[in-house]
Amino acid sequence: MTDDRKEQGLVIDRAEQALYKTYNRFPVVFDRGEGVFLYDLEGNEYLDFGAGIAVMALGYSDPEYNLEVQEQLGKLMHISNLFYNQPAADAGERLLKASRMEKVFFTNSGTEAIEGALKIAKRYAYNRDGRGGHEIIAMRHSFHGRSLGALSVTGNDHYQEPFAPLLPGVKFAEFNNLDSVKALVNNNTCAVLMETIQGEGGIYPASEEFLKGVRALCDDHDMLLILDEIQCGMGRSGFWFAWQEYGVRPDVMTVAKALGNGVPVGAFLACGKAAHAMKPGDHGTTYGGNPFVCRAADTVLRLFEERHILDHVNLVGAYLWEKLEEFAGRHDCVTVHRGKGLIQGLEFDRPVGDIVKRALLEEKLVLISAGANVIRFVPPLVITQDHVDLMLEKLEASL
Repeated sequence: MTDDRKEQGLVIDRAEQALYKTYNRFPVVFDRGEGVFLYDLEGNEYLDFGAGIAVMALGYSDPEYNLEVQEQLGKLMHISNLFYNQPAADAGERLLKASRMEKVFFTNSGTEAIEGALKIAKRYAYNRDGRGGHEIIAMRHSFHGRSLGALSVTGNDHYQEPFAPLLPGVKFAEFNNLDSVKALVNNNTCAVLMETIQGEGGIYPASEEFLKGVRALCDDHDMLLILDEIQCGMGRSGFWFAWQEYGVRPDVMTVAKALGNGVPVGAFLACGKAAHAMKPGDHGTTYGGNPFVCRAADTVLRLFEERHILDHVNLVGAYLWEKLEEFAGRHDCVTVHRGKGLIQGLEFDRPVGDIVKRALLEEKLVLISAGANVIRFVPPLVITQDHVDLMLEKLEASL
């Protein structure tokens, strides 16, 4: 056994002893990254098509990004929201420009962004009706986070059951089934919440008819439309945010993951009747929106513009689609191919856990699943066509 392999084993053993056991991790210790590749403690190179679960949009060790966050680290990391800071103003302006929303609140994570969005919906309805007890419609097979509030609107019994009772007044409709949403609307309904493209649930894009139908339903009943763009946003679909393809603007939107390119930052944004629903004292955060994370977010947003990342995603995303279609045609075990841009999925007729594990350990390819039967392709947005070809070679070998 080499010294590096021995060290990797020791790190795994130490982590198993020290860390709370809520993950079944793969037996790899990653040490560094460069571009779209990761390297373990033994120096092995891995092609990354998971991007830290759709986070590392600019890839690893981007020199310009690193320089910006290092500079901010040397200036000021945190002061609390009792004071103003320039990076928050800069990042806020850029994010509102990209999203065409009106107000933004920076959080520490996507889950916290969902919590804020739910509070906006309830506060809006309280302001409107002068009472509480309002309900929210969410979607089955959705995923919005692990806190009790976010878990309450996550349409998966497996995640919810051990932690019941959860937030009351949540009803679940069928994604892309407008009639199922209409059937749940009543005088207490204050919002409809959904992912524009369901990620964890299996890479299901909303249909244009469904999204426009829900928008009209919310308008007719004075409800808020909340779109979760935590995974599918920030350019991954080929648009800044996936809803922009449909021309349907939400009242509230959540974003995180790629927003910080690895620095923990999220946000909820609001416009129109939701933009001023909450008042000072209704919501807060100690760390959210601090100078360090906002400098990272501002840099990501600026580099997306300067490097024309959306154009690149549309180009390489189309190539990935073509190649995955060819792959699906060669393998009877692949039943469906879904997705947009650089958030795509292949559904298999069997669980994909063994394929994902074999790809990692034998082919040095990082993939992640979405549910039991879907391989999810959410690489860094800076991949090239050559990286797509290399990924498919490794995936073929893994089968």
